[in-house]
Amino acid sequence: MVDYVSSNKLIINLSILLSQPTGISNYAKNIFPYLKLLKPTLLTSQNYSEFKCYLVPDNLTPKHGTRGHFHRLMWTQFRLPRIYQQFQSQLLFSPLPEAPLYNNCRFVVMCHDLIPLRFPRRFSPLTQYHRYYVPQVLTQAQHIVCNSEATAKDIVDFYRIPASKITAIPLAHDRLHFRHLNIPTRNYFLYIGRQDAYKNLQRLINAFAALSKSSDYELWLVGPTDGRYTPLLQTQVAELGITHRVKFLDYVPYAQLPIIINQAIALVFPSLWEGFGFPVLEAMACGTPVITSNLSSLPEVAGDAAILVNPYNTDEITQAMRMIADDVELRSHLSIQGMARANQFSWEKTGKATVDVLSRYL
Repeated sequence: MVDYVSSNKLIINLSILLSQPTGISNYAKNIFPYLKLLKPTLLTSQNYSEFKCYLVPDNLTPKHGTRGHFHRLMWTQFRLPRIYQQFQSQLLFSPLPEAPLYNNCRFVVMCHDLIPLRFPRRFSPLTQYHRYYVPQVLTQAQHIVCNSEATAKDIVDFYRIPASKITAIPLAHDRLHFRHLNIPTRNYFLYIGRQDAYKNLQRLINAFAALSKSSDYELWLVGPTDGRYTPLLQTQVAELGITHRVKFLDYVPYAQLPIIINQAIALVFPSLWEGFGFPVLEAMACGTPVITSNLSSLPEVAGDAAILVNPYNTDEITQAMRMIADDVELRSHLSIQGMARANQFSWEKTGKATVDVLSRYL
């Protein structure tokens, strides 16, 4: 790794990148290989031999918790502008809405969602971050890319940013990893994701309880347990008398996800809001039928290849699960449609569209 490059037009801030990426880090890892055409310098704590790299501290990632986020924001505000000037750069690209404020750095940023503003928590640092810091970054950016038309609309509605300054570029999935495996289906409905309140798991559990009175299906909840939410959900399951039918699987290793998805009778993802919705796309790629919300970006991802429900209507969620359970032809139809829909998304498309945006400002 070189720690100095005399001059480079484009620098890409990968200070958030984790060795085992999730979320924003996953986006950054998948997007930057397609930006090679622009000959960028990567600001990173990891070595990528095919790129020019500049060494940054390795304590700026979410792995280091709140302290890591704080260190990254301070590094972004005070150290990054000096690197920008040192390289005689013309543009900074950030895979999240963070950039130096009130200086001469020109930048394009990615905004993934404004969920902390849609579902604010009074004392949450994330809510304050989106309320005060993010709008300053977006206002001062040369341009903003985001992951869906739903997120683009939120940026306009919440921050009064002109729509002409925003480009929605859909994300993608790992086609080699998430694919149809042709293995037998088992009798469980599947949810993948965190257990935050806006994920709507309370209604999902109630909907499943109504279904399970007349069936022997299970509900598997895959995702890290959370002390704020998991105990309440477990109490709800016990009070409904379905403890033997609901499994809290906690975090499942990435390598095992395709098997769990392929064996599910359907993915049920009734989130109240999503910036994009990776689980929906990954399930469709596996040929697993999908039930998801008719709100936010989820219809953009699912198209006509899933059953869309009002996530606030528990009866609709139950009815959708019952349709899946009872109708073999429907399951086959959704499986075929889902795989065809998933094939419309690729990281190559995402990368090329991002190159087009960045090229305008170089």
